[in-house]
Amino acid sequence: MAILVTGATGYIGAVVCEKLRARGQEVLGLARSPEAAAKLEAAGIKPLSGSLAEPETVAAAAAQSSGVIHTAMSWGADAPALDRGLVQAALGALAGSGKPFLYTSGVWVMGDTKGRLAGEMFPLKPAALVAWRPPVERLVLDATEQKVRGVVIRPAMVYGRKGGMIAGWLSGKMPVVGDGSNHWSFVHVDDLADLYVLALERAPAGSLYVAADGPAFPVKQLAEAAGIKELTPIEQALQTLGPMADALILDQRIGSTRAGRELGWKPSRPTVLDLIRRGYFKE
Repeated sequence: MAILVTGATGYIGAVVCEKLRARGQEVLGLARSPEAAAKLEAAGIKPLSGSLAEPETVAAAAAQSSGVIHTAMSWGADAPALDRGLVQAALGALAGSGKPFLYTSGVWVMGDTKGRLAGEMFPLKPAALVAWRPPVERLVLDATEQKVRGVVIRPAMVYGRKGGMIAGWLSGKMPVVGDGSNHWSFVHVDDLADLYVLALERAPAGSLYVAADGPAFPVKQLAEAAGIKELTPIEQALQTLGPMADALILDQRIGSTRAGRELGWKPSRPTVLDLIRRGYFKE
């Protein structure tokens, strides 16, 4: 049976699918358009036509799969309802099977860490943009009661493969918000995908992992290294980005050894600052 991956053509999901295929795993990828389906087929992945708005389609496929990795995300106003609906449907389909369900959250649910190094036990104070996510995390973590091996992964800021926020800065798609004094923690997309594979294979039911590697960098330091001099005041950013602007000025220092201790996760890619200085994002 295949592993069902939502967001299979997305930034994180595509790399997860690649890693699964490299291990000889059959993969079924959710595709919301013919173009996405063609892309999956070209990568050796069987497409499943559907979207987050069709939880019954995902549930039917989940019931026939050997596990589910949920990486898809909608950033619209309907994101909370779509995400919760899909998670509930998939967990229901997997109930009693003992199969894995991996849920992608993010470190923004942890809020501002105020200079402290925050791990899995850090009290949550989510940014308004993702305030709905902790209850969905809880659904997954409590799925043990349904005999589902629920696992939550909270990635830090993802970079690598010419994607992520730094690439957004350099392409002009995203501004550098605030005065840049806040810190961001990071994880390379390949290291993150490695964690998904390890968690799929080994993580105990009810596990939560923070995915971050290396030091937290001041945003201004990263912007300067990338040659970006213009910073956008938060008031101005709120007008164009809405609640995302508040999330982008969170001061976060994220770190944990849990994934390493429990799963043998060993991030090995260069730091985001190293890649910026090498001109990687401009190539």
